[in-house]
Amino acid sequence: MSSEFVLETRDLVKEFKGFTAVDKVNLKVRRGHIHALIGPNGAGKTTVFNLLTKFLIPTRGQILFNEQDITSMKPAAIARKGIIRSFQISAVFPHMTALENVRVALQRFEGNSFHFWKSEKTLNKLNDRAYALLESVGLESFADTVTVELSYGRKRALELATTLAMEPELVLLDEPTQGMGHEDVDRVVELIRQAAVGRTILMVEHNLSVVSKLCDQITVLTRGAVLTEGDYKAVSQNPQVKEAYMGSEANVLEGAH
Repeated sequence: MSSEFVLETRDLVKEFKGFTAVDKVNLKVRRGHIHALIGPNGAGKTTVFNLLTKFLIPTRGQILFNEQDITSMKPAAIARKGIIRSFQISAVFPHMTALENVRVALQRFEGNSFHFWKSEKTLNKLNDRAYALLESVGLESFADTVTVELSYGRKRALELATTLAMEPELVLLDEPTQGMGHEDVDRVVELIRQAAVGRTILMVEHNLSVVSKLCDQITVLTRGAVLTEGDYKAVSQNPQVKEAYMGSEANVLEGAH
């Protein structure tokens, strides 16, 4: 492995018609860690994610992946490098079964992107890997279930399985537990923990209890800039962080463990 940091940003800036959404953000994501980006609404977290995956072009600054400058690369090239992002909204095919969804992701990884016309025999070669991925996220008994019939939490588990099918080195998770009840949150926390074995995860997450359970390192953004960084204990006790979250959310910071 080349560097202890799999991802770095250097003075990353994004301006929209005079408004600075991301202001000189310097991020260092350590290899093998689960790293969280947190902050109040409008802090710039999703904009940073969009810059990292090239859905937005930085105004200034650099993005490095394994010490290589990827600032000018297109989204597809970023994905091929091993940076895969999951979105706030579940991004699976609703009218395919869970197994078919994972198989499509495996096809993409093999370079047969969306060859739906390929023979069933060819596709069946991928079944063993697809079943193994479903099992890894607790969905083995739902292999033949049409995705639209899965619960929200299980859809997110399926999305994680399709993400892992791409064999990413760095997984970007955007609000992985948004809109979930306690039971689903606990399931997804465990899945993220398993998914982190042998890879690096950078996540945006509002649920601070999830952050406290999972994350090695936390970067707090406010008004597009880095307010502070550290582990959960250090960050949650920082007076500036409490002030940024204000009121009820500050209490959540205290009681998240």
